[in-house]
Formats: sequence, structure tokens, C-alpha cells
Amino acid sequence: MAKATTSSTPVYYATGKRKTSAARVFLKPGKGNIIVNKLAIDKYLPTPTSIMKALSPFAVTETTGMYDAMITVKGGGKIGQAGAIAHGITRALLVVDTDKHRAVLKKAGMVTRDDRMVERKKYGLHKARKKGQYSKR
Repeated sequence: MAKATTSSTPVYYATGKRKTSAARVFLKPGKGNIIVNKLAIDKYLPTPTSIMKALSPFAVTETTGMYDAMITVKGGGKIGQAGAIAHGITRALLVVDTDKHRAVLKKAGMVTRDDRMVERKKYGLHKARKKGQYSKR
């Protein structure tokens, strides 16, 4: 989480992760334009639910339309990427103003990274935990 300044306008940077997805988020004061991998967010994410999930930190902190976001996201599927975007936006908002946003974001459960991952497949089993059918003879 760092504050990078290239010109007079401050740019706030943070990284968010979910499952195997990782999102790099650059926030700067603006009109609310959200660009994900060079596409508008409604063109990139498939469902309104995933868009709402990705933009939920702005709704919780009541900063919708106050920041432009340039996001690059890699890995995983679209739903995991939406979670990574939400986590990255949360961490970037904490860089903007920790005192103002931390309490509301923490209460909404957005500050903590969701570390659940897919369990690996084990040898001798069909899947991670599924065993073969039992036969008495």
C-alpha cells in the first residue's frame, strides 16, 4: 500500500487478492470512472452482482463517484476477480484516509483478506476428499 505521485494529482495504489486472483488498484480523485483491464467495469464483469460486489467499498464508505480507478486483474475466474477488486479498492481507500474509512470498512468485513483456497487433489482419491465406492467383496 503506497501513495505514488507522478503529477500534482495524488494517485493511491493497493493490491487486493481473492482465491488465485490478484488485482492492482490505482485510485485518483475524479468522477467515478472504473476501468478494469482497459475495459469499463460493466463490460468486463459479467453480472450485476459481481459489479456490485466489486464496487461495494465505495458504497460502504459513501465515496461513490469521488474516485477514478484504473485496475489490472489477473488469475482465477470473474467472481474471484470481483472479490480481488473489492479487496484492492478497500486497501486503496485505507491509503487515502485510514482514520475516516477503517472503522466502517472493518465493520463491513472488507479489510480482512478472504484466504479460502481450493483444496488440492490427493493421490489415491478421485478429488480432494472424494473416495472410491466401498465394496464388501
